[in-house]
Amino acid sequence: MGRLKVKILKALKNKKINVFFLFLLMSFGVLILLKLSKTYVNTITFQVTKINVPEAHVVFDDHQKTLRVGIKAQGFSLLKYYFNKPKINIDFSHNITKTDSLYIWNKNTAYLDILSQFDKSVEVVNINPDTLHFKYDVNAIKKVPIKLNAKINYAIGYDILDAFILSPDSIKIIGPKVLISEIDFIETDTLKLQDVKDNIKSTISLKLPTDEQEIKFSSKETHVVATVTKFTEGKLKIPVKVINVPENINLKYYPKKINVSYYTSLSNYNSITASDFEIVCDFSEVSKNQTFLIPRLTRQPKVLRHVKINHDQIEYIITE
Repeated sequence: MGRLKVKILKALKNKKINVFFLFLLMSFGVLILLKLSKTYVNTITFQVTKINVPEAHVVFDDHQKTLRVGIKAQGFSLLKYYFNKPKINIDFSHNITKTDSLYIWNKNTAYLDILSQFDKSVEVVNINPDTLHFKYDVNAIKKVPIKLNAKINYAIGYDILDAFILSPDSIKIIGPKVLISEIDFIETDTLKLQDVKDNIKSTISLKLPTDEQEIKFSSKETHVVATVTKFTEGKLKIPVKVINVPENINLKYYPKKINVSYYTSLSNYNSITASDFEIVCDFSEVSKNQTFLIPRLTRQPKVLRHVKINHDQIEYIITE
């Protein structure tokens, strides 16, 4: 019976303590709300963020520019400026003066730009300093092609129909001339695909220099598109033509026609004919005591892959 009494008294005591702390917390909350509902005038330091700087210019900062802005507002409105480092934008596309070496920002001409970045419940009392100077230099602009790196294994009987299409296929580089003059192209990360039999559609990142902070690039990636279709092997007999034979020489050679094998898409297969090819042997290239001519393929359709002449030599004799 004694133990039960002790437990009951202890529980009542803990309950009183909990109620006390609850009322204390509520009182503190009401006090905070009353404080935040009042109007204050505070000076807050904003870091300057440069926006809309012309591409042809690079702005140099000796140190981080700041503006000290006097603000009149309720505590609720001011609270957010103390949890994060506040930033304010300076727009280089208008309401700013440009000389041969400086951009000059003045609070009188850009006052409305600053005011528009605050809520309507906030009153801007003052801005210091009233002028900021930004040194700048002229950038060079260069356009360079994008070079695709690809390791693609196609499924048996499949291949790419035409060339890869990159979008964009080139990018604009902006920066000091001494730095961008050494860049002639930009490579992509390697596009790796296995057992491909469908059309290729992919987005691949560009290998951009990470150690040159003064260089800007118009894009960080490119879209890769290619048509993949079924391919088959073809073979045709093509006439051999001999050129540069002196008029006083009667030349006989064999074979007159040789096989050419190739790889082409099914859609192009029936349109390929022998007249699309030309095989030529140049007699002027024959060395002394050489008894054969060397055939060379001088014309072929662009839509073919892996074109091969199935004859390395053409035998010949000279008759009177």
